[in-house]
Amino acid sequence: MTLRLSVLDQSVALEGQCEDTAIRDTLSLAEHAEALGYERFWLSEHHGLPTIVGSAPEVLMAAVAARTRRIRIGSAGVMLTHYSALKVAEQFRVLEALAPGRIDLGVGRAPGGEMRFARALNPNAHHAAEQFPEQVLDLQAWTSLPAHHGLTAHPRGATSPTLWILGSSDYGAQLAAHLGLPYAFAYFFMDGQGVERALSLYRELYRPSERHPKPQATICVWALAAERADEARHHALSRDHWRLDRQRGVLGPLRDPAVLAAKGFRPEDDASLAALRAKAFVGEAGEVATRLRVLAAELQLDELVINTWAFDPAVRRRSYALLAREFGLEARVAACN
Repeated sequence: MTLRLSVLDQSVALEGQCEDTAIRDTLSLAEHAEALGYERFWLSEHHGLPTIVGSAPEVLMAAVAARTRRIRIGSAGVMLTHYSALKVAEQFRVLEALAPGRIDLGVGRAPGGEMRFARALNPNAHHAAEQFPEQVLDLQAWTSLPAHHGLTAHPRGATSPTLWILGSSDYGAQLAAHLGLPYAFAYFFMDGQGVERALSLYRELYRPSERHPKPQATICVWALAAERADEARHHALSRDHWRLDRQRGVLGPLRDPAVLAAKGFRPEDDASLAALRAKAFVGEAGEVATRLRVLAAELQLDELVINTWAFDPAVRRRSYALLAREFGLEARVAACN
């Protein structure tokens, strides 16, 4: 089985740098991912977080579309409960006009940040999660049909965005199956907890649709590869430290691994740190690629979405390049040219 790889970028802020630098680095990474042969480049939506500063994926997608020509571009995802389904449909129909046949519209029902921000984005946020299935149905219609509820989402064109349901629980899997839509599981949220059950439910309950006669699933995995295992582990210190801080309720920008290595970790963090590292896809490129192949085979997947954090953008780009080489992605690009 040929395994396809895609990218999820979250525009991660770095300590000592302005947050807007992360947005520009996202654009640079998108061009890099396309040149390497990655299938998709997805962008997340978060609000009020000092670490993940990509708050408007639909705006960033337009910039990525202008800089690329082949790679699929998507949201992973739009937090639909904050918005009008019609407005999201219009935004993504505009994106489809900019990059015909290349737009993925991934949606989720999570708030993507604190409830204070959810209420500021949508004063009716306390009822929004209940309306999510209805919103998805409306969005599905407005992005693909000439009219829905007597209204048309413009601009119309020969192609339409591909709608994906995103999730990290059984709920999203069952909804995607019921509506006959592709499904992406956020494996990196909880180190894969619940992934087997979610994918099993999705496949067992899948109801074929005209556009998607067969189930289409993927997962998003956090991974960091380098030429040497010790080098990869060093650069992974930034995310290790961030995850431990998050467990303590402390959030901030990604920190320099050299500073963290000199400082060390608290003795009381040893058990948590060992558990994190045991499940992490971090190491020499060949080792990481082998583990990703095993995971994909176990879950019967033909595509993985890779999310990588590193304090040094060059380290992150190198990690994606090494994995592209391990999976032969560049050869596929050459074959298409």
